[in-house]
Amino acid sequence: MIIGDSLSAGYGLEQEQAWVYLLQNKYKQEQSDIEIINTAISGQTTDNAILKIDAWLQAHKPTHVLIELGGNDGIRGFPVKILHKNLTTLVEKSQAAGAEVAVMAIQIPPNLGPRYTKMFSDTYKKVTDSTDSYLMPYFMVEIATDKSLMMQDNLHPNAEAQPIIRDFMYREFNTWLKQN
Repeated sequence: MIIGDSLSAGYGLEQEQAWVYLLQNKYKQEQSDIEIINTAISGQTTDNAILKIDAWLQAHKPTHVLIELGGNDGIRGFPVKILHKNLTTLVEKSQAAGAEVAVMAIQIPPNLGPRYTKMFSDTYKKVTDSTDSYLMPYFMVEIATDKSLMMQDNLHPNAEAQPIIRDFMYREFNTWLKQN
């Protein structure tokens, strides 16, 4: 199950173009029994997800949960302590439901200054270390710096970026799944 924001919800795209859909199709083509449940919502913050996670966990009973959140928290300048607390809560609730958990190491644009940006980025490793969860690399690192792969807002990947993200996530999911 993916708990994410617009980057995983396929903001501005047809669902068939989005990386999650493309990845599910790749697993289907391989006749894999992996089923991806995408609960990503554009604009979602960590505190929004806390309000919904219990229902998602109960409804879907996932074996694995990927938390791809924090970008909206960071863009809005939410305190890093709150981000840490919320991510920890999301991980612990998922683990309590019996799921293996990965947290994607989100990065934000540097417009809030180097101190905030570093504290924000460091939070992900701190959370995964303290909760014994898996730290997954951010899929936007290479894409965000290539304007040809970004929408005009310079925040969201375009349709051309989606197969690149799918391939990145395919490798990362398989690495994570082999460890769990």
